[in-house]
Amino acid sequence: MLIEPCRHTALEFVVHCAMKRQNVRTLSLVVCTFTYLLIGAAVFDSLESQTEAKRWEFLQAIKNNFVEKYNVSAEDYRMIEIVIIENKPHKAGPQWKFAGAFYFATVVLAMIGYGHSTPTTVAGKLFTMFYAMVGIPLGLVMFQSIGERLNKFASVIIRRAKRASGARCTDATEMNLMLATGMLSSIIITTGAAVFSRYEGWSYFDSFYYCFVTLTTIGFGDYVALQNDQALTNKPGYVALSLVFILFGLAVVAASINLLVLRFMTMQAEDAKRDEQDAQNLAAGNQPLTFDDESTYNMHGKLLENNYTTENDETVSLCSCTCMGGTRCLNHEQFIDPDFQPMDIIESTLCLKRASV
Repeated sequence: MLIEPCRHTALEFVVHCAMKRQNVRTLSLVVCTFTYLLIGAAVFDSLESQTEAKRWEFLQAIKNNFVEKYNVSAEDYRMIEIVIIENKPHKAGPQWKFAGAFYFATVVLAMIGYGHSTPTTVAGKLFTMFYAMVGIPLGLVMFQSIGERLNKFASVIIRRAKRASGARCTDATEMNLMLATGMLSSIIITTGAAVFSRYEGWSYFDSFYYCFVTLTTIGFGDYVALQNDQALTNKPGYVALSLVFILFGLAVVAASINLLVLRFMTMQAEDAKRDEQDAQNLAAGNQPLTFDDESTYNMHGKLLENNYTTENDETVSLCSCTCMGGTRCLNHEQFIDPDFQPMDIIESTLCLKRASV
């Protein structure tokens, strides 16, 4: 029989097409990502480079005036710089008492990494590495679980709201969930910005910037809360509020971002599942193969531009000849019923298309 070679060839073609689509998708993502990086670099260059140069010239002018006025040597000036830089964290008060240590542990587990305080001892650095190896996966699982519960709660609220409004479709779609979590994330960031602006003395825009950088785990460290007036030791309520904001806000923002990522991954999974189903159907002989360009394989492995199909183009003929399945054709003598007549095909529900051989 010549059916098995046909299926084998068509199966290879399906696998090849699926891999080709996946490779094209991956390459497109890589190209888009690097293009986005190039665009970002160009924009940041145009926005920040001139200001950086002006600040550097201003600082150099102040340094030169200071050195000339007080006749300070280069070594002494360098020592002054080191002392000022090293003493900067201590202005915020003790960083490694329990409250400060808990704040540091939260920053590590949440992968924010402000850099406002870092361990200096060898034992502290070793423990930080081991602590992060266990704590980061634990935190990711926790944030994922909280995000799922939030999405579940949001879906219940959306269904009830749709049912109350008399909508026909009461299901909570992915778009509804993304809008809900996006609104909740916006509320958390804007509210947190108002709180930090009041306690830290920042402008509202800078506070909003801090909240965004924190909840997206970027953590530049240019703005860090709890670093003024020894807040870590003197303001326990503010410390607790800041920690709750970080943990709960990260869970909500993570839920919103995960919905976007899951949407994209679902699209990829659907394509892969469709390709796998086509390959399985072809291998089992349950459903012949139909391609996007309406081209099919015949039993000899030759690509046909048109073939015998049903009205929905879901089945194809396995014969490349023009005998219409007659018993006198040598291609059919091995597996066609001797009582089969060409008129049986014509009288059936099949819609025939002439094969181009």
